[in-house]
Amino acid sequence: MTPELETDQLEHPRLLLVDDDPTFCAVLAQALEKRGFEVHVANDVEAGLALAERITPEYAVIDLRIGHESGLLLVKRLSELDVNTRIVMLTGFASIITAVEAIKLGAVHYLTKPADTDEIVNALHKDEGDTNVEIKEKPLSVKRLEWEHLQKVLVAHDGNISAAARALGMHRRTLQRKLEKRPVKE
Repeated sequence: MTPELETDQLEHPRLLLVDDDPTFCAVLAQALEKRGFEVHVANDVEAGLALAERITPEYAVIDLRIGHESGLLLVKRLSELDVNTRIVMLTGFASIITAVEAIKLGAVHYLTKPADTDEIVNALHKDEGDTNVEIKEKPLSVKRLEWEHLQKVLVAHDGNISAAARALGMHRRTLQRKLEKRPVKE
């Protein structure tokens, strides 16, 4: 590696941004570039993988649900390509099981949308857990527990909606409708 290239990488680290919303990507990419990142954008898992193999990013911001695919697959593959890649999973469909799986697969942090650029950058650089995280007093609602269970079964079937629906004893379209709804907060 040439000294010029090595210095440029330190000044402008490569960041892979994968989300199926092109407008969101354009806005976030611009904000991240203003903070010194060299941003590379993909809007599906396959393009994200191809781009990651080509650029070997130092950082990655990956959406949990990319179209009908799971961003967890991309987190796993990015970690396999380079264990030093700092990955933040970003999602509008947060669940306990997907947060745990994202971390186990190699993400350093898990944020729910909407998250601002500063939160994302801070998460990319965060090395330790926070002992001051608020502990909720009341248990999760039945609707939230259902959402968590659906996510757990979906992860257990590698994101395959048809297989998860069979395991749950429900029609595939019913499961798809339930998954497309935003999760209940608590």
